[in-house]
Amino acid sequence: MEGIDILDKIRKSDAKDDEVIKAVEKMKKAGVKILRDEEWREEDSLMLKERKVYMPKDEALRVEIIRLHHDTPIGGHRG
Repeated sequence: MEGIDILDKIRKSDAKDDEVIKAVEKMKKAGVKILRDEEWREEDSLMLKERKVYMPKDEALRVEIIRLHHDTPIGGHRG
């Protein structure tokens, strides 16, 4: 299943920006899974910002996600 594969790739990506690094450090220091009134949350080993999965600054991964959602009959393209 490609959706699960993408989530695993996001979990394993090292390409993180300063904002998420700071949020993770604050969460670890405070021993919490939610930070700043639910702006940041850790759930199932994924970082979420405002209830959306944080997307690392990994260009190859971003292109793969766009391709998966763009190159479908529903998206209007076939290849």
